[in-house]
Formats: sequence, C-alpha cells, structure tokens
Amino acid sequence: MEQNGYDAPRVRTIADLARLAGVSPGTVSRALAGKTLVNPETRDRIQALATEHSFRPNQMASRLRTQRTGVIGVVVPLGHERRQHLSDPFFMTMLGFLADRLTEDGYDLMLSRVIPDAADWLERIVDSGMMDGVLLIGQSDQIGTIERVARRYRPLVAWGSSNLPGQVHGAVGSDNVAGGRLAGERLVARGARRVAFLGDVRAPEIRDRFDGVAQAMAAAGLSQTPIQLDTPLASDLMERQIAAHLDQVAGQIDGIAAASDVIAMTTLRVLADRGIRVPDQMAVVGYDDLPIALSAVPRITTVRQDIRRGANEMVSALFRRIAGEDAPSVTMAPTLVERDSG
Repeated sequence: MEQNGYDAPRVRTIADLARLAGVSPGTVSRALAGKTLVNPETRDRIQALATEHSFRPNQMASRLRTQRTGVIGVVVPLGHERRQHLSDPFFMTMLGFLADRLTEDGYDLMLSRVIPDAADWLERIVDSGMMDGVLLIGQSDQIGTIERVARRYRPLVAWGSSNLPGQVHGAVGSDNVAGGRLAGERLVARGARRVAFLGDVRAPEIRDRFDGVAQAMAAAGLSQTPIQLDTPLASDLMERQIAAHLDQVAGQIDGIAAASDVIAMTTLRVLADRGIRVPDQMAVVGYDDLPIALSAVPRITTVRQDIRRGANEMVSALFRRIAGEDAPSVTMAPTLVERDSG
C-alpha cells in the first residue's frame, strides 16, 4: 500500500500502532480491549487505524500476560452409559446454548466426550493448563470424582443434581424429583394405574425422576410402585431394548414414564409397531421438552426443564468462580407441557 508515493508503515506490533497513533502502547492496548479509561475519540481512532492496517493483537502474548487461555472446556462424561453419542438431541441442545453464550462472551470452547476408565480422568482435564474452567454436561455416575476435584479446582460447574449433603461442586439443573412427580401425576390423571418407568437409575438425575413418579403413585393411593426397566440412551441399542421390555410387560401396564424425550419418542415408535394406540391404550410422558417432542406423532406430553436458562446459569456460575467468587448451585422448577401422548 502506498500513500503519496511513500510506502505506508508496517503495523505488526502494538508499539507500531502506538507510534502511528501518537499515543503510548498502553493506551493502544486499552483501546483495543475497549476499556472506558481511554477517551472515546482516541479509542475510536486507534480501533479505526487497527482495522485500516489489518492489525490483530497477539492473542498468545495477551494470554501469557493475563494467565488466561480464553478457552472453556465442555466435557461430557459417559460413565453409566458409555455408548451414548454426542449427537443425542439433549447434548446437542445443551451444547448449542453453551456455545452461544461462551462465544458471545469472547471464549473459545474445547469439547471432550470422556469414557472415565481411569480414576484421574477429570484431574487430567483440569490440570492440563489448556482452559480457564470446565463445564460438565451431566454427572453420570461420577459424582465422587467430581466432588474430589472440586475441592481444589474451583472453576468447575456441572449440569445435574444439586441436592447432595455437603456438596462442593457447583451444579445447575432441574428438580428431578418434582419433575418425576409431575410425570406420575399426569399419568394417574389420564387413568394409568400400572406404570412402567423407562430409564437407567444408575444416573442420579434419572433415579430422582423414578422416585418422583413413585411418590405420585403412592400419593394417589396406588399400592404398586412403577416397574423400573433399564433403558440405554445409546441410539443403536435403545429401540431393541424398549421393544424387549414392552413385550415382557405386555398387558401389565397402562402408562409409561420415560426418563427422556428421546426414550419417549422411541417408545411411541415401538408401540405403533405393535398396534397399541397412544394415549387411548397407553399414555406416555417424556422428560426434557426437546424440539423433537413437538415433531413426534403424537406430540409428546413431557416435563420441561429450561435448558436455555440452565446453560446461561452454568456459564454465569463458572465466570463467577473463575473470578474467585462464590457461586451456589441452582435448582430450577420443572413444568408439565401437556400435548397428545399422555
């Protein structure tokens, strides 16, 4: 580029830009960071010069100075359900909301799907030096490990249950017992008296949902507890297992509480294959209120946990912990979404 016959000065460093703007390097650094300490006119002029000369600050140098990486780890631990995929609609929904918030706040995201075979799997992540904090999508059956690490590593927040006595790690989630009660109450109101629960209760959130369904049935004066049927979340196993379960309990149940909308949607397909009408012959209630609940036929009656709000609460709590502040766990109230399946 030439100006008036002369080569324009090359701008490679903050010092180069400072000489061009006639200010100190510190002023340039603050202006590029958008700091209000710099006069607005000066800040705008410096930013315009940076754009004109295609100048980008050295992010690595900046991160070395601040001892920050600018990266947040998002980790999906699969302890109890090792074959579950990241393409699972719940993971994709939660991940989308987390990514939106993190990138809007200027952070990059590092995603890991972890099979926790080694006892120190979480230590390896938090001690890598590659990230400023960690968000866990789910606790799986790894609460002991999460608690151990959280005692020394503060910037750690998980999606999931937050009702453990003396819990150290920050958690954001819905009240799963209350959500289970909503599902059970809906099934009872639709006339169901013999209910099956489809879900793997090794995960604490799923266990709480089962307990809530059982509480609703007991409160209605029903002596029979829900029939708990282990159901994998891995898509390549789910339909076959649900089909086997329904064949096993054929004629014994008139309502199904599914631990997730994905399980509920798959259950609808299996019931349709067997000519069982929903909800006339079998009422079905899901959990989560994912977009697929509206796409299913019939549309799924489900328990809604506010995933968008949950993602924002997780990131806000993590940022507070990164800043050295306390950030208590958050438990959100679930709501029943009445549709066509139950």
